Amino acid sequence: MASTSNKVALVTGAARGLGLAAATKFLAEGWQVAMLDILGDTVRTAAASLDRPGMTLTLEADVSDPAAVQRAVKQAKDHFGRIDALVNNAGIAIFKPILEVTLDDWQRVMAVNLTGPFLMTQAVAPVMRDQGGGAIVNITSISGLRASTLRVAYGTSKAGLAHLTKQQAAELGQYGIRVNAVAPGPVDTAMALAVHTPEIRADYHDHIPLNRYGLETELANAICFLCGDQAGYVTGQVLCVDGGFDSTGIGLPTLRGERRNA
Repeated sequence: MASTSNKVALVTGAARGLGLAAATKFLAEGWQVAMLDILGDTVRTAAASLDRPGMTLTLEADVSDPAAVQRAVKQAKDHFGRIDALVNNAGIAIFKPILEVTLDDWQRVMAVNLTGPFLMTQAVAPVMRDQGGGAIVNITSISGLRASTLRVAYGTSKAGLAHLTKQQAAELGQYGIRVNAVAPGPVDTAMALAVHTPEIRADYHDHIPLNRYGLETELANAICFLCGDQAGYVTGQVLCVDGGFDSTGIGLPTLRGERRNA
């Protein structure tokens, strides 16, 4: 394996949000970063804002397109000479009631959220195998572990990705490739700020033991940990970074109220 100063991370969905936060964290830790996104202009602007031209490479590709994935991975390998970490972060969400979800909605969400990580891993794993190992982190979601309204396609895709993570870990471990997943809970992203009303945010706060949304930087910290040497014996795991949301059943607001009124 390469020293930290020579390591390379390939992050999908890196133009903004969690992907950009992860790319920023990798750079801060001395990694070189290939930033891939379907939004070419946006990812190039994001990379320019990081002002690390010698340490970053931008790639424009749709992760659900097999040919585009192969081209992008080859470009990253040719540019940096190796790929030590892959972060499968690119994803989309279509929030509709179950009876209004169209077949096109379903297929597009599955193509990006589940087939995308499959294709990216299929392309990157041989590079990692030939260099002696690597780490892959799939970004699932708490919605893949807990059902909720409006998420039949999104939640199912993320549940499938959680199992794909375990399957990849079981089969790629012989090549020194570790595969784990990070399952974010509610995070203060631009999307959450746009679609979560004050009432929804209050509901989340009431059911999260830490009583707040997570930060993109906190998710990035978990991603980089799983890609690094300190997680060298960790594989096949789904790490919930959710303030305790997945661990908690009903009744938390009432219990808090009783404690306040005691």
